[in-house]
Amino acid sequence: MFRVLAMPEALSHCIFRHDFRDMERVEFQVEVPIQASKGSIFTRLNNPSGLSEWFADDVNIKKDVFTFFWDGSEESARLVTQKREEFVKFRWMEHEEEGAKTFFEMRIKIDPLTGDTALLVTDYAEEDEVEEATLLWEKQLRDLKRVLGG
Repeated sequence: MFRVLAMPEALSHCIFRHDFRDMERVEFQVEVPIQASKGSIFTRLNNPSGLSEWFADDVNIKKDVFTFFWDGSEESARLVTQKREEFVKFRWMEHEEEGAKTFFEMRIKIDPLTGDTALLVTDYAEEDEVEEATLLWEKQLRDLKRVLGG
């Protein structure tokens, strides 16, 4: 089950928040419940071997730059920040070179009442590509859940 967050009277599949420094891209979020420990999830978010299990076909790292490989193409992203067993935040090198402040973040959330675990992804896409980007994240997160056995 996927839960896509939405603000009242916003489009049903995402949260939009314009970044005036980068008018072409809008922020959206996707949240999915995951039945796994924070440690198990985090190891799939912050290192090449974990990311290559679900996010990309292969992942290499040099210093703080991760290179992701998919079906013959590759993209690089800088690991901007991370907090153990809580979140990782990346910025695509192409966006960084353009001076964009966009990022993609994967944050582990624990519901304080139920103890349920979820992964919240925050990303940016051009407004006319948000739906496609949301579907891609949903597919990636299904793969992550499969890897984690949930």
